[in-house]
Amino acid sequence: MINVTKTFLPPQTEYTAILKRAWEKGWITNRGVLVEELEEKLKTYLGVPHIIATTNGTLPLQIAIKALGLKSEIITTPFSYVATTASIVWEGCTPVFVDIHPEYLTIDESKIEAAITTNTTAILATHVFGNPCHLEAIETIAKQHNLKVIYDAAHSFGVTYKGKSIFNYGDVSTCSFHATKLFHTGEGGALFANDKSLHNKLFYHHNFGHNGPEAFCGIGINAKMSELQGAMGLAVFSYFETILKERKTIVDTYNEAFIETGIQLIKLRENTKWNHSYYPIIFQNEKLLLKVKSALEKANIFPRRYFYPSLDTLAYVRPNACLTSQKIAATILCLPLYVGLKEIDVHRIINIVKTSLC
Repeated sequence: MINVTKTFLPPQTEYTAILKRAWEKGWITNRGVLVEELEEKLKTYLGVPHIIATTNGTLPLQIAIKALGLKSEIITTPFSYVATTASIVWEGCTPVFVDIHPEYLTIDESKIEAAITTNTTAILATHVFGNPCHLEAIETIAKQHNLKVIYDAAHSFGVTYKGKSIFNYGDVSTCSFHATKLFHTGEGGALFANDKSLHNKLFYHHNFGHNGPEAFCGIGINAKMSELQGAMGLAVFSYFETILKERKTIVDTYNEAFIETGIQLIKLRENTKWNHSYYPIIFQNEKLLLKVKSALEKANIFPRRYFYPSLDTLAYVRPNACLTSQKIAATILCLPLYVGLKEIDVHRIINIVKTSLC
């Protein structure tokens, strides 16, 4: 069976050797030495001033909304994983959807201002498949209208824009370290904020509001990463450059095969160093997508309709038809991409897709 992705697992002996340090201390949660070491390594590697490791990638979105004091309407994208919209609703705010760019697949910055009202408090945009939003345009709009900016950068570990980590943009950026991601801690995530006072607020929020063992600095929840997760992150981190290299090889093979087939490929924003996090292909219509998907599944190959459905169609949101997002969601398919995917299988996937196009 070939799935759309497969978790990269470091040698078990390496993981247990790192974890042994926590075992010897008898300390497996509440920000132990492994989590702190991981944060320092990632901070140096990414070139960011602050990082908070968390137990998953959704809580950072919720904490960011809470820490920024957001109320009422938040402008967001309908083309993302459901956690983006769900976090807004969960925190008592209202998602206002702005359609996406048909090539970059990120929120269409040219349509944001038309959606701003007196109730708008922020923009929460997703770097889709690690492809950056139009950062300059969004920053300009936010400043003009006194809005906060949160970036859902779940797919973006290792991505740089104009030579800087993608996590350096916006008031807050969030990331997922889920097992399906390039860099992972089994389950996990992170918060990034350049402003020190905002970073401190995010930190208190992720740890019950604790300011020492017997003092509290406001409200908080439990979003702390455990030492078991920290150990996995340290073990995986050692292989991250290899992970990037192997994924790029597969993406290059796909690109060469599909360049003249009529299949639409994602357009990467200029000045982006991409991380090859996913391989989406877009068909002319949903019928063709379903034909290709069925052919692959008959060969025991399982791509994913990612993202589907368009989030503006969810039952618990305000109706707002985003036609480009709905069209892309109905016609996009992510092909298998992971370390260890054999070259012969990559070519088999390519042949099935091409044959099904006829």
